[in-house]
Amino acid sequence: MSLHEIALTLNDGTETTFGAFAQRAVLVVNVASKCGYTRQYDGLEALYREFKDRGLVVLGVPCNQFAGQEPGTDEEIEEFCRVNFGVSFPLAAKADVLGKNQHPLYAALTQYPAGDDLGEKVKWNFEKFLVNPEGEVVGRFRSSVEPDSAELRDAIEAVLPAEVPAR
Repeated sequence: MSLHEIALTLNDGTETTFGAFAQRAVLVVNVASKCGYTRQYDGLEALYREFKDRGLVVLGVPCNQFAGQEPGTDEEIEEFCRVNFGVSFPLAAKADVLGKNQHPLYAALTQYPAGDDLGEKVKWNFEKFLVNPEGEVVGRFRSSVEPDSAELRDAIEAVLPAEVPAR
């Protein structure tokens, strides 16, 4: 199954597939509201605003699997992100990124190696996966990689589509 075929529920309950983001670059990030990295919402929103017209989507996937740092409901998470960080990028419904109930999107994303000795498993909140417009994972960045880092920005710019599809 390709990434584009994977079912996805958005934070507002909308049922779709990852294919809704086809022909765009997508930065998928497992997010949490009570984490030391929560401040990265500011940088993720800045990336989204800077590059969305050039074909970037940031997709936040709330997850409560790391020290219970995302305890809220989907509604509470959306409000927290909007009020505290001005988040306008899409959020998925809260999901597991590890274990027996791992969301199929993360089962596919984690096949892309982390490039370190930690293997395929998501290590913590705010790990980032970069997907090109064809639906291929082309980059993986651990939580410590800040949204404004040259490493991440260069990777995003390298996969932005030549033409942005109309929405």
